[in-house]
Amino acid sequence: MKHSTSQQDLSIQDRFGRAVTARLSESASTLPYDISERLRAARMQALGQRRAPQTATAPHVMNHGGAATLGFGDGEGSLWHRLAALIPLLFLIAGLIAVNMLNDDFDAKELADIDAAILTDDLPPAAYTDAGFVQFLKSRLEQQAQ
Repeated sequence: MKHSTSQQDLSIQDRFGRAVTARLSESASTLPYDISERLRAARMQALGQRRAPQTATAPHVMNHGGAATLGFGDGEGSLWHRLAALIPLLFLIAGLIAVNMLNDDFDAKELADIDAAILTDDLPPAAYTDAGFVQFLKSRLEQQAQ
């Protein structure tokens, strides 16, 4: 059976930790009483200052049929959580509206440039709708390619 590298690393670390613990335990019995008492007091003081893990209410996943939705719990501020969840949606809508407006401006400017080019050209606008004119342009392009 093959072990992954991380499992081998964990077993090496575990063996090292056990060896260090055994060595310290052997050495602890030979220490003088006053030093072992100071170490015990320091250990108790360190454990007393240790922070307790803090728990917070987190959103939970609710299963409704085949769909999963996020719930905010029943705690206080539930209304504020829901309103805060709408803020990214409002920014998304505002961004989409801004992009649409910029795109409309770009399209209008592009069409205006095309109209200005057609109206200021030497050819009359009716020439662009003539089927013979399209054939003339194709043959002209073929001649330039040769």
